[in-house]
Amino acid sequence: MNPDDTIKSLRDALQHSPENTPLRMHLAGMLLQFGRADEAEAEYREGLSRDRDNSDLKIGLANAFFQQGKYSHSLVIIEELVSQRETPAAAYLLHAKLLFQKGDVDFAVTEYKAAVTEDSSVRDDEFASRLGVDADEQNEVIDGRVRATWEGDDDSEPAAIDGFEKPKISFQDVGGMDALKEEIRMKIIYPLEHREMFEAYGKQIGGGILMYGPPGCGKTHLARATAGEINAGFLSIGINDVLDMWIGNSEKKLHELFEYARAHKPCVLFFDEVDALGAARSDMKTSAGRHLINQFLSELDGAKSSNDGVLILAATNAPWHLDSAFRRPGRFDRIIFVPPPDHPARGDILRLLLSGKPTQDVDHDHVAKKSRDFSGADMKAVVDQTIELKLQAAMKTGVPQPIVTKDLLSAAKSVRPSTKEWFASARNYALYSNQGGLYDDILKYLKIT
Repeated sequence: MNPDDTIKSLRDALQHSPENTPLRMHLAGMLLQFGRADEAEAEYREGLSRDRDNSDLKIGLANAFFQQGKYSHSLVIIEELVSQRETPAAAYLLHAKLLFQKGDVDFAVTEYKAAVTEDSSVRDDEFASRLGVDADEQNEVIDGRVRATWEGDDDSEPAAIDGFEKPKISFQDVGGMDALKEEIRMKIIYPLEHREMFEAYGKQIGGGILMYGPPGCGKTHLARATAGEINAGFLSIGINDVLDMWIGNSEKKLHELFEYARAHKPCVLFFDEVDALGAARSDMKTSAGRHLINQFLSELDGAKSSNDGVLILAATNAPWHLDSAFRRPGRFDRIIFVPPPDHPARGDILRLLLSGKPTQDVDHDHVAKKSRDFSGADMKAVVDQTIELKLQAAMKTGVPQPIVTKDLLSAAKSVRPSTKEWFASARNYALYSNQGGLYDDILKYLKIT
């Protein structure tokens, strides 16, 4: 039996026995094995809704998040598990991989060894080799300790960077977010369009904006549209573009990215999940992470090279994990909450998503009204699911039918708002760790006075 048939059989069995946790875990595990992490996530979530304290389901969900690159989501679950008295070996192993992603190699080694000590069957030889576990003295990596490879004195020309682009989209392609767009215009666009006026006030062209809020609400899309709005270059930078297991290499990579942007200005540098690169130094257990933070702050300040014309945007789902030094003037001095799209914005997003697709008399506003708390990504899931169902029907009849309002409403009922989970965590930070009113926008959105 091929994998698709097996997965279908398992789904059919679960229809008759939805409370069967081992069966659901087997299905989710197969989905993970074949790279269908989003479907596995849905199964693990369903399992936890029925058995909320099951640690195996939690580890499975964390692994599904990890496969999708949702590292902060995965870390929240795993940190809870490793803080318990009896921690499963699989939790230690995934914690080690998450720490390695963050650049905390020493702690990753410790957690990997704890995993193997707890259960030797979880041994991952390839990962152990990257960590330098059990390496001999001739190896350049031994238990996470590596030699420095960069002293900060490389004056060579910046090499070409993969991923540099000139986006074709603009603010017209972004539904809603009018207040946020105006903030970006004032901070980034107007200084370029009215250079003489800003120079008259001695205002440099550059600086940073930090966007935070629930995932899937368009932060990355807006950053790319910002570059397209001013015909600037665009570099989207994730943690994998910077972090390196060799001490010194992460700082060098970060410096090269800034140098490339300076050589190709105007350029928008966009740091996704910036909290992974700029976590609070007080929480770090190694000096390597602190060195990277210091390098990042130095680049933002333009200590050795001017950032005039380099426009810096960053996004995070967890601003409370970001080092406070990033919020000082001249760095990310504009911190903007990006909430889920409101009713009109959801209608705009739906119009954009359906543009060019066969539709008939779609009531965008009615669908938007029925999709309260949906993120932009959730709205896309509604459209994608609708299209899949229409294609499925067309395969049977041989006649494609246009999308109508009823199709979208039906799909919307099966999509759960992904923002609610984020607000459950954000609410606590806004209530109890709201220094200087940083998270007042969250309280305002939640209507908490």
